[in-house]
Amino acid sequence: PEQQQLIKDYPFLNVNRGSVYLYLPDRLNGFNKKWDERTEEVRKLRPEDDLIQCLTEVPGQAPVAKLFSRGDHQQPREEVPPGELSVLPVSTAIPLQDPERPTTGRRLAYARLLTSGQHPLVARVLVNRFWLHHFGRGLVATPGDFGVLGEAPSHPELLDWLADEFMASGWKLKTFHRLVVNSATYRQSSQHRPELDAVDPDNILLGRMHIRRLEAEVIRDTMLANSGHLSDMLYGKPTPVTPDDVGQVVVGIDTRDSAGRPSGKVVPLGESEFRRSLYVEVRRSLPLGVLEPFDAPLMTPNCEKRTVSTVAPQSLLMMNSEFVIDQSLAMAQRLEAQPEVPLRDRVTRAWLTTLGHAPEPADLEAAVAYVETQTAHYTANPPPPENPKDPVPAPQTLALATLCQALVSSNAFLYVD
Repeated sequence: PEQQQLIKDYPFLNVNRGSVYLYLPDRLNGFNKKWDERTEEVRKLRPEDDLIQCLTEVPGQAPVAKLFSRGDHQQPREEVPPGELSVLPVSTAIPLQDPERPTTGRRLAYARLLTSGQHPLVARVLVNRFWLHHFGRGLVATPGDFGVLGEAPSHPELLDWLADEFMASGWKLKTFHRLVVNSATYRQSSQHRPELDAVDPDNILLGRMHIRRLEAEVIRDTMLANSGHLSDMLYGKPTPVTPDDVGQVVVGIDTRDSAGRPSGKVVPLGESEFRRSLYVEVRRSLPLGVLEPFDAPLMTPNCEKRTVSTVAPQSLLMMNSEFVIDQSLAMAQRLEAQPEVPLRDRVTRAWLTTLGHAPEPADLEAAVAYVETQTAHYTANPPPPENPKDPVPAPQTLALATLCQALVSSNAFLYVD
């Protein structure tokens, strides 16, 4: 009784986990803060989970596959044994159970069938895909459909021969690339000739080389390489994307509030900002603004073949994109790193860096005159800096940056002939 009376007289003695905040809020908040900080310190020491999602087969529980009547999953009919597509002229000997394995072993048996060298599709589909990347068009124009609904191969004998060579070389991709790029077909000119255009206007028979536009990712990566910003960092997490203040999707960390409104806070990414486009996060709802106009692949659910279009937003992007302007200025500053180099040599260097060849004499004279005119303009009308703390580049650097931007916006940069 005496102890119970003490608790009534001094409620502080009856403190528990649920009531401590009433008596010692400062000590509780300090303890929680310290606990959270220690927890975060320990969490940073923990290695990241290196996990992948995969499907596994439970031994002894292989489900029976049945044919659904009229495609209705509620009407399963006859049982379907494991095997290849019945329309293909290939052996379908896939056992129901591999006696040497705890699981059925059907997937392993099917993988061996696909890579045995006897399958009529695997090697042909692969070399057709590789050919597509080299020429812009596959020997079968529908790389995702080799069936009756797809297009027939333009060169069936060549497709068969390439598939056979690919398998004979041990399925080595480097050997296949060397074979293609050393061929006369790959090394021929893309120049149009009237006699060929008359009989093969779409160049399906490969009388000349196709003119191909750079892929969206290659355009971005090349501009980063020209400016000297391209990072060669490998592996790791993808570079995130986020909408900026005007709704353009850019590389950056998403700092929007819970209502989706921009907070104005910018979190620096460091070297990760300039990684190859291969490492930039792909989100269907947030396509990267600098890639989208140049026909970045639509992953809904996957991209069998990229479309190649020529639309006005592409030119508008190259003229107005903050990314293009920044990389052009960085390229100009890179060219200005040696101030004693004459202007003509800098212009030639810009040409070589961007287009891969020296300018013609007339182009060189016109470019030098353009830079001089722009230099005079920026000297008389210096542009205000976007950030008052940032120094304004020299007029000649700004003029050279506009020339670099014009070069990366030209067809000679965007297209390969």
